Amino acid sequence: MFNRIIKTDWLLLLPTLLLMVIGLVVLYSISMAMPSNGGLSIFWRQIIFALVGIVAMLFFSSTDYQIFKLKSTPIYFITIAALIVVLVFGITIRGTSGWIGVGFFNVQLVEVAKISMIIFLASFISQKKMELGETGRLIASIVLCGIIILLVIKQPDFGSAMVLVGIWLGMTIISGISFKRMGIIVLAGMIIATFSWFQLQPYQKNRVLSLVKFGVVDPQGSGYNVIQSMIAVGSGGITGKGVGHGSQSQLNFLPEKHTDFIFASIAEEMGLVGSFFVIGLYGTMFYRMRKIALSAPDNFGYLITVGIMCMFLVHILENIGMNIGIMPVTGIPLPLLSYGGSSLVVILASIGILNNIHSKRETVIQTE
Repeated sequence: MFNRIIKTDWLLLLPTLLLMVIGLVVLYSISMAMPSNGGLSIFWRQIIFALVGIVAMLFFSSTDYQIFKLKSTPIYFITIAALIVVLVFGITIRGTSGWIGVGFFNVQLVEVAKISMIIFLASFISQKKMELGETGRLIASIVLCGIIILLVIKQPDFGSAMVLVGIWLGMTIISGISFKRMGIIVLAGMIIATFSWFQLQPYQKNRVLSLVKFGVVDPQGSGYNVIQSMIAVGSGGITGKGVGHGSQSQLNFLPEKHTDFIFASIAEEMGLVGSFFVIGLYGTMFYRMRKIALSAPDNFGYLITVGIMCMFLVHILENIGMNIGIMPVTGIPLPLLSYGGSSLVVILASIGILNNIHSKRETVIQTE
């Protein structure tokens, strides 16, 4: 037990816990202004999700990540099957049929698909690098990952599909793809983007158009969310209005303030100082992830770490970007802050995997 504590990457774990605490504080503030339906508030539900996520983090911290390399193919096909089941039997929430009911909670399986694709792609690249040529490996990865991405697009979940594309792109580039093969990547991206556009619902298309023609496309409709979010961010000033005193969030002008637009709630209540503190915590996590990647004991661990970094990066850039009006509203959560059990548990599980990779490197150093 003591050795396990020593091997823990505390510079990764502490920002993780601090971000969760900030999220819980803001969710508690928001829950006070939300009508009670007789069940648990979003704050207490998030507490439950956090506890489950911490258990998952501890489990994966103590589970040898190499086992995923052996199980990557079954993981891939189980993920495909799960996404197909969701398309047929899934519960539709906010226009997306990506949820499966489990007891009193709904599980969004695409969150699990993100980490599953990272594991599969890391295993595929590390094992097939010598067996397949560069072009063959690239085409095979496009086809295999493209199946997952297209199933997510069919839900339709444009935001999660964007994250999956970002994961594939980052891991493919970092694996050493040449610039000559970048044309294939660009072509694949254009095909996926074109197909995605025709799969989107009208309200999703309007969100993208609202970004391109901000203020022109129905500010009372498709552009309303972003306008209210920008007002909340701007009104926070330097130090914020104080927790529980944000007018946009407390008076319910800001839609989805506990999920998609939680960064706007943080900026309004904690101001520029709180916003920069949150971004600084994410920066510390990226710093540690980079260190873990560079010191990973093998290529598989290196690629998993890069994939998780890409997942975090796309989530953070897209979520904060849509909160300040520079990215389309896609509905993806802000890691460790937004309300939602599926995202929080998967994110904490991925932190556990990173910590295990870090601990294996520590073991190698000690044996040397």
